[in-house]
This record gives sequence, C-alpha cells and structure tokens, in this order.
Amino acid sequence: MVSLAHSVAFRGVEACLVEVQCSLAPGLPGFSIVGLPDKAVSEAKERVRAALACMAIAFPSKKVTINLSPADLPKEGSHFDLPIAVSLLAALDIIPRDITQSVVALGELSLDGKIVPVTGALPAAMTAAAEGYGLLCPEPCGKEAAWVSDARVIAAKTLGDVVRHFSGQVPISPAQPGEVPASPLTRDLSEVKGQERAKRALEIAAAGRHHLIFVGTPGSGKSMLAQRLPGILPPMTAMEVLETSMIHSIAGELDEGGISRDRPFRDPHHTSSMAAIIGGGRMAKPGEVSLAHNGVLFMDEFPEYQRNVLETLRQPVETGEVMVSRANAHVRYPCRFMLVAAANPCKCGYLSDPERACARVPHCGADYLGRISGPLMDRFDLRVDVPPVTYTDLDLPANGEKSATIAARVAAARAVQQQRFDGRSDMRTNADAEGEALEEIATPDAEGRDLLLLAAERFNLSARGYHRVMRVARTIADLDQSERVQRPHVAEAISFRLAGATDT
Repeated sequence: MVSLAHSVAFRGVEACLVEVQCSLAPGLPGFSIVGLPDKAVSEAKERVRAALACMAIAFPSKKVTINLSPADLPKEGSHFDLPIAVSLLAALDIIPRDITQSVVALGELSLDGKIVPVTGALPAAMTAAAEGYGLLCPEPCGKEAAWVSDARVIAAKTLGDVVRHFSGQVPISPAQPGEVPASPLTRDLSEVKGQERAKRALEIAAAGRHHLIFVGTPGSGKSMLAQRLPGILPPMTAMEVLETSMIHSIAGELDEGGISRDRPFRDPHHTSSMAAIIGGGRMAKPGEVSLAHNGVLFMDEFPEYQRNVLETLRQPVETGEVMVSRANAHVRYPCRFMLVAAANPCKCGYLSDPERACARVPHCGADYLGRISGPLMDRFDLRVDVPPVTYTDLDLPANGEKSATIAARVAAARAVQQQRFDGRSDMRTNADAEGEALEEIATPDAEGRDLLLLAAERFNLSARGYHRVMRVARTIADLDQSERVQRPHVAEAISFRLAGATDT
C-alpha cells in the first residue's frame, strides 16, 4: 500500500501542488527520497527519523521510499519535512490515510519533533484552497495562512500534536488570521522646512504612483523628504495586501505573526548586487523591486549603483513585472512599485555653489549624472531640483502642512482613479494608463493641448515623455478634483518633466 500526503513546490509566487507518496516494501532496510529533491529535501530523512525516535515510534525495518510527484519538478527547501513525516505515519497506520490525502502540509522538523516555521505559507494556503484541501503548517505560520478563508488551516507546534490531532485525541482549533500592528508614523512632512516644490512633487507622485527623482546638494533634504513619503500614501486595498503579502511570504519577510497592511518602503544600499535588486540567486528569490510591489523603492545615491543594476531597472519600471531566468528556473514576479531616486548634481555635490564646487564644473556634473542613461532618465515622470535650505529657513517654525492633510488629498485622488479603472486588472492608477485609455482620460482641453504640443516640439520630448506628461497632468487634475485636464495642469506637469533633466 502507498500512503499519500500533499505539499507544494514554489515557482515564484505560485505554489505548485506536490503529491508525497510513501511506500513500505520488504527488503533491505533503507530510506530514500526521489523526485528531484535538492540537498535540503534529501536531508529530511535524518530529521524525520530523529523526530520519530523522539516520539518513541520505531522506524520500520523495511525499505521506505518517498516519491515527490511530479518527478520532473525541482523540489527545494526544508518545508517537505512535515509532509514526508505525515505520509510515513499514515503508512505505519498511526494516523488515518484518508485524512492525510486531503491535507497540504509544509514545515521543517527539528530533531526533537518541533515544527519550525518556513516561508511560503500564504501561497500554499491559496493552492490548498483552490484544490479543496486543508493546510497543515507550523504554528507561527498559521496567522498568515489563515487569511485564506477557503482553506481550513491547522497550525501545530510539534509532530506529536499532529498525531494527536489526526487521531482525534486532542483536536487543534483552526488558526485565526493575524495582523501586524501598523507602524507608527513618526516622520511628518510638516517637519521639513522649505522645499515646497519638492513636497508638491511627493504629493503628485503619491497620488498617481509616478516615478520621481530628486537632484540636489548634500544636506538639502532629499532623503528626509523620501522617508516621509509613507505618511501620505493611501492604504492598500484588499487585493494589494494579498499580492504584497504573497511575495513577502515567499521571501520570508512575514516573521511577525500575520500580514501587514503597511505599504512596503524598501531602501537598499547602493552597493547592492543585481540579484539583490532584481531578484535571483540559486533559488530565484524575489529582489527589492518585487518586495516593493505596491509600495516605494527608494534608491539613494542613485548614480553610485552599478551601471548594469541601473539598466536592468528599465524593464521592471515600464512593465510592472520582472522575469528572473536561471538555468533551472524561469520565474516571473510582479513589481508594480513607485521608484524614488535621489542624486547629487556631481561627484563633489556642490555643482551649483561656485564657492564650493570643484574645478571641473560643469563637466563633473555631466559625467556624474551621465551614469544615469537617457532611457532610464526618460522613465522618471517627475524631476525635481532640491536647492539647499538657508539658515534663515531653518530658524523658522515648522508651519507646513501635516502629512495627514496631504494624505487626505492623495486618498481622494486615488479614489477617483479606483473608480475610473474599476474592472480593469491591468490599470489601477494614472501611471498605468496607456493607449486608448490614456487618450480618453488625459487628453487636455484645447489650450492645454496647444501648450503640450509646443513643449514637445521645443524640448524634443520622446513619445514616452509626451505620454508621461499627460499622465502627470491627469493626476494633478485629480488632486484638483477636475474632470478635465486643463492648461494649468499641463503646465505644472511640464515643469516637473524638464527640471533636473540631463537628457530628454
């Protein structure tokens, strides 16, 4: 007889169902695992053997064969420990076989039988619900997986608890969904003195999910402004929470018991590798662009990143998804994020200050910002020059608008966009609009159109730049609660397009 259990193998954010088959056959005693297991899966037999011994369960003196089907799908990770143990216990008639066949299990076993948390519980619960199965997982993962209401989630502490539950001795209550408390917003835009134009750019970027670059001297407040962006972003929708949490679950970022409704804010260091930013590695894990999905990717010291890393950003910024290709894996991750970059105007940082700039002005600025290629710079909707703040401004009281006030306007603009794109999965914000949809919603009035055509001709805007101006103008109109895009909206959008431009 062959006993069955189920588990999952991860391919990006998708969890593929795996059938775990256990066979006990007469012959020389042994324990083998087949079905393209990696090293971590192959070592499961030692952890399972030790866990059974800790429970005083004698390992069978037979040939034990575990087959992970489909056999041509690579199996990676230690989460196969629990389903292997469950199928073996069913083969030994310690727990009912019919029950194990209706459960998707994942979890790592320690040598004393405890079930250790693993990544990917939320995608596994999605697959279990789709197949009509329940989910068995480690106790810390239960709050995360229980958000999938269609799956009955059993979260166990030890392998002994699993045996007692399935045998009916001590049933485990289904896990309840958990949520990480929202992070307190301690940084407010009202603390930023001056920089009104930069604040306005942040508001527009947050309202329409537009990409933004700050260029200014050291200490002018570029990083400080970006760090206050989460305080004005609207809350995530239920669909966005699910999408973001699935990526973070795969990456092992949901380690606080439950999911988070905070929009991601990722700020990698400029020495980060391409695999860290884009994704990859041996197991094709998601990178920072995917971990920032539905949130913000802040890249400080933008020109200091490796040139190949910057160039690989072009496709994810444009399409909202990234394909991580390896010899044994081709994984697609969503990455619809807002890119916020900050850069000094030159290597020394004081290009605009004649008293402090180096002797290579203006060539030092052209060389430094030239590290950002024209096609990549063309993808920034808003380009803002951030001038240094004077000492007199620093002495003034902080009387700017509160983040909550700006956030209310942003939320109202996002609500308009949500209604506008209702029923369209490929468009959620103005930054996503293209083709006929863009022409329909963002075509300005006659005066605005004349101004846009004049700017496109005089400043030699690319087709991409032309359309990005239209999107930004549409967002500005939404912030004004205007149904039509008018000349003032176009004028402001053009002003942000040309500021700080080194290449149009």
